[in-house]
Amino acid sequence: MTKPRISYVDPASISDAAMLAEFDRCMREGTPRPESQAIRAHVPAVFWSFANSWRDVFKNGVADHAVKELCRIYVSRSVLCEFCGNQRSVKAAAQGLIEDDYRDLINFESSSRYDERQKAALAYAEAITWDLPTDDRFWARLHKHFSEPELVEIGYFVALTMGQQRWLRTLDIEHHKILAGTAASMAPGFETEEALKQSKQASNYWAKAKPRTQAAE
Repeated sequence: MTKPRISYVDPASISDAAMLAEFDRCMREGTPRPESQAIRAHVPAVFWSFANSWRDVFKNGVADHAVKELCRIYVSRSVLCEFCGNQRSVKAAAQGLIEDDYRDLINFESSSRYDERQKAALAYAEAITWDLPTDDRFWARLHKHFSEPELVEIGYFVALTMGQQRWLRTLDIEHHKILAGTAASMAPGFETEEALKQSKQASNYWAKAKPRTQAAE
């Protein structure tokens, strides 16, 4: 495992009770896991900006959480952020998402796994992630399935998670390094540090994955 490019803040060095409670929630529930928050904790305003946005826009909010979870992993697969892509939302699982629902995300338009509403949201995530041109037909598709408040929330969330994931993938951070010992929100095969190592050795999915612009060539 590589050393992170920016050091983790050790939760044991933190005296703020509210921040410690948020670290505890990350350890128990994940998404985000403690490691990314341990980087943000260098600047408390950054820590809370992300924590509050994640709670209010991703976990709660006006749009369907499971749809936002699919968009989150679509972004992970697109920008090759292993750290984020190896996490799963416990809330989305409770709503019925299963592991197979994550497998066809890059080719969502041709997949039979997603309904038209989910595909519309993923097309929105795709357009934002890859700066694709949009037209009246594109927006008519979105308005057919989502209210304007939902479109605002999904768009904001995709932009937030895309920026964070592009940043995190440069930092060489890894799971099970801060407040280790729980499997909260980890994808199957990544629940422990040993399982993570074995999964990375056995699978070259992330090495094979290519950005949309390369895959289209």
